Amino acid sequence: MNLDTSTQASASQGEEARTTARVVLIAAAAAIGGFLFGFDTAVINGAVDAVRHGFGLGAGQIGFAVSCALLGSALGAWYAGPLADRLGRVRTMQVAALFLVLSAIGSGLVHGVWDLVLWRVVGGIGVGMASVIAPAYIAEVSPAHVRGRLGSMQQLAIVLGIFVALLSDAWLASTAGGASHLLWLGLEAWRWMFLLAALPALIYGVLVLGVPESPRYLVARGRLPEARTVLAKVLDLHSDSALEAKVSDIAHSLRAEYRPSLRDLRGPRAGLLPIVWTGILLSVFQQFVGINVIFYYSSTLWHSVGFSEADSFSLTVATSVVNVLVTLVAIALVDKIGRKPLLLIGSAGMTLTLGLMAWCFSQATGSGAALSLPAPWGVTALVAANAYVVCFGLSWGPMVWVLLGEMFPNSIRAIALAVAAAAQWIANFAITSTFPWLAQIGLAFAYGLYALFALVSLLFVMRAVRETRGIELEDMRA
Repeated sequence: MNLDTSTQASASQGEEARTTARVVLIAAAAAIGGFLFGFDTAVINGAVDAVRHGFGLGAGQIGFAVSCALLGSALGAWYAGPLADRLGRVRTMQVAALFLVLSAIGSGLVHGVWDLVLWRVVGGIGVGMASVIAPAYIAEVSPAHVRGRLGSMQQLAIVLGIFVALLSDAWLASTAGGASHLLWLGLEAWRWMFLLAALPALIYGVLVLGVPESPRYLVARGRLPEARTVLAKVLDLHSDSALEAKVSDIAHSLRAEYRPSLRDLRGPRAGLLPIVWTGILLSVFQQFVGINVIFYYSSTLWHSVGFSEADSFSLTVATSVVNVLVTLVAIALVDKIGRKPLLLIGSAGMTLTLGLMAWCFSQATGSGAALSLPAPWGVTALVAANAYVVCFGLSWGPMVWVLLGEMFPNSIRAIALAVAAAAQWIANFAITSTFPWLAQIGLAFAYGLYALFALVSLLFVMRAVRETRGIELEDMRA
């Protein structure tokens, strides 16, 4: 699916497109795909310990059970574009919602770890599809002058999804008296954590029934009357001449556009263009600093070092609130400070905070379930972990997605973004699946390794990343 947003240029048609309440609501409905992205990937946080003990899993098995959804996400993201070009953007969002509903119900009713793996992969496919289609759809229906703000709703929805998932996990565990205790209908609380994920997926599927199809897709399919109707509503265009000019522009862009392939990414450095390697490494470092360990395993982490299960859930929810708030700050700063300075600040901060966490955990006593952090190291580790989330949320969280969307030349943007996104999902899988094994070696070793990656990311940004603030997309170079 080509992510060209030329469908939105309207000032040249003699009638400037205006923001309408309708387009804001449409964008909000589509952005729920981002909410599901965050919710579905984070909801397993509260279930990790209960699943591990309930099914008698080793470190490698629980790591794979947690991370396998990310393999499905890579698959869903890769095929979402072609599917959207065939079925339409709205229908593809509905398919993603169906995958997520099936995954939630299946994961909540599993009888063994491989059942869980299967349904997590199914959910991952839905997440991957939603993560690609929702922002692309928002870009295609939004007026140009507010596209950035409406597009940022996706990132905000992701962190809100993480927050709600962790909050619901904490509430269910508290209600049952523990994640492994029985709750309703004879099912353990951890099963309800998964089952509850069906609710936002159903809401998403229902809401997208009411959003219009992308005008770009409608013109591509020759459904011009429908395209004019949608454009009139979302761009607030009332002049027939303006509508005809807009439809003509879309048709022209569709005829003129070039669909790049993987061959177009070939270059002199290890077979790829330097800018492609930059995009891939941005994606990899975003995951290799270990952020998803915090959001997938934090309840287990705090429980393992002496906090009660209830306190562990509360601390995890508090961390997700910090993530939401700092994302809002990042959205406000990105066009004022720039992308590269924020990345440098974030890398430096993460190096220090991860290093402090590694030092704290080097002071731990005991091992396994008997591990504990003596005073004052427990509180220090908690403060360092939240400071780390602040550093990431201000920088590498949103900035990588901003850069990936704008750093590539127009001629290769779609395919280069697909490759970089696939690298991100694979890197996420690698970090998430190996954390239980690294934790067995020692939490100090695990966080020390992530601190090393944060330091390398600082050097990488200094040397290889170009600032893109204020540069037109047409002026990006390979």
